[in-house]
Amino acid sequence: MDFLTQIQTYLPCCEQEALDRERFLALANWFPETILTRDCELAHITGSGMILNSAKDHTLMVYHNIYKSWSWTGGHADGEPDQLSVALREAEEETGVRGIRPLDTGIASLDLLAVPGHYKRGQYISSHLHLSLAFLLEADDTLPLTIKPDENSGVRWIPIDRLQEFCSEPVMLPVYEKLIRKARKL
Repeated sequence: MDFLTQIQTYLPCCEQEALDRERFLALANWFPETILTRDCELAHITGSGMILNSAKDHTLMVYHNIYKSWSWTGGHADGEPDQLSVALREAEEETGVRGIRPLDTGIASLDLLAVPGHYKRGQYISSHLHLSLAFLLEADDTLPLTIKPDENSGVRWIPIDRLQEFCSEPVMLPVYEKLIRKARKL
């Protein structure tokens, strides 16, 4: 199923997701040729993954170099219409863990996220929006972890009940908590 159909058929779990879904659809309509690429400098689709261990008591996170916080994995679609594939690819690239798998193949969270202006590889990137399609993923918590230095400076399993101690992005905590609640229902 293509990303647009997934967004259209996604059942929002709250008012935030319902409103964000409408914004996603409007932006995809306004920028149909570029919404899957960074060429759409105002807003673009991203695929993210909330990675849990099999006991669902730890989440695998990276210390994000731009946001200076422990965070989920994910990245830009860069033209790829299958955001689950993007989320899985980014999860493996950013953590070094192989064999990460979806807990469910459907979108688990739909969030419009503001990205402040920042420098990346010496170039200024203006403020924009990430149209985040997030998925629930599972990984073996005994496998070795690998830092991806151009994106993160740490990879670790964080106890879910201590997530607030590690995440310094208050806007992301409700997103993570929403995903953890959904994962525990699976």
